[in-house]
Amino acid sequence: MNTPRTRTLVVSRVFNAPLDLVWRTWTDAELVMQWWGPDNFTCPFAKIDLREGGTSVVCMRAPKEYGGQDMFSAWNYRKIVPMKSLEFIQHMADKDGNRVDPKALGLPPEFPSDTRTIVTFEAVSADETKLVVSQFDMPSADSVFGKNAELGLNQSVDKMQAIFART
Repeated sequence: MNTPRTRTLVVSRVFNAPLDLVWRTWTDAELVMQWWGPDNFTCPFAKIDLREGGTSVVCMRAPKEYGGQDMFSAWNYRKIVPMKSLEFIQHMADKDGNRVDPKALGLPPEFPSDTRTIVTFEAVSADETKLVVSQFDMPSADSVFGKNAELGLNQSVDKMQAIFART
């Protein structure tokens, strides 16, 4: 039996934080810079253009031991329902948000050119919010990139917890 080449990667958390704060972690550049990227990576730059048709650009900086390079991603918003959901197409970019072919950056062949992403927000109570991030047509979990993508997304979402602990 063949394993599927792609899958929907879903990461979900319930945070001890109100809905408006969890929403802002995705829509406020200063907050995005605190969690974007897996453990030991930083986000030195984020520009948010939160409107349907708008494009946000975020930078993920590798630690020195992994080369220290900056990698930019653009989020092209398709649909925004305030305090409920964000739908965007994510792709590799330059610092201005212009599309860059992942292969030109030395990324593996299975790295998707476009990743459809839907982020949903649901108030569980006044002080708890459920966040679900779904990335479609991602490489299967049996590929190196597929495993790293899942690990990185989980670590990024886990880094949000530090934001909520400070407030």
